[in-house]
Amino acid sequence: MKRLFTFIVVLSPFFAVASNTTIQSFYQAKKQLLSVYQNHRETLYCGAIFDAKGLVTPPLGFTTQTHVARAKKIEWEHVVPAENFGKAFSEWRDGHPQCVDSKGKSFKGRNCAEKMNIEYRYMQADMHNLFPAIGAVNALRSNYNFALLPSAKSDFGSCDMRIEGSKAQPPEAARGRIARSYLYMEQAYSTYSMSKQQRQLMSAWDKQYPVSVQECQRAKKIAAIQLNDNEIVKSRCQQANIW
Repeated sequence: MKRLFTFIVVLSPFFAVASNTTIQSFYQAKKQLLSVYQNHRETLYCGAIFDAKGLVTPPLGFTTQTHVARAKKIEWEHVVPAENFGKAFSEWRDGHPQCVDSKGKSFKGRNCAEKMNIEYRYMQADMHNLFPAIGAVNALRSNYNFALLPSAKSDFGSCDMRIEGSKAQPPEAARGRIARSYLYMEQAYSTYSMSKQQRQLMSAWDKQYPVSVQECQRAKKIAAIQLNDNEIVKSRCQQANIW
């Protein structure tokens, strides 16, 4: 008589879940990220140091002509802008019957998507896509897509972050991390898709600017809290033998 055996495979949550399904609150994600960065407090674009309260010590030669007050603290930047993935949701585009303010006026956009759609909240709070940035840099970058720009002029003095014609060119030191965030978001969430041009740029930057030990450590810390890996970063770290 043949015996039939049933095998039950128990998957680690890091492998079973491709995207964030743990943290819905953008506010809570920002609080958690302060602990992720406690041993390496440095902003994405300008390499500025910040303290446990988010107060910035700007790098030598950093200047800004706009949003001066916001240059004093970090803000948590959606590398893939919230609008880029938010506009895929009907609540963002068209609103919802329950998106009505205290004065009876209907609203749509980010606030409505956040109120009504759980998938949007998970995407907005995904820590793999959130990086510290000087507030003034975050403000000027806005929701612009990244590109290579013809201008050689930096908008922030010694920090080579360039903004021109609704496009942004980040410093070389940030490009690899940016690319792997874009590639992760597209892989993890079916509602988000890059343009062909953007995907080509991010794929190129991913190859040109390899992972660092710090990037790999950051990804591990986030995975331990959020319970999913950035599989793009993880695979690159494994290839470099630093995972």
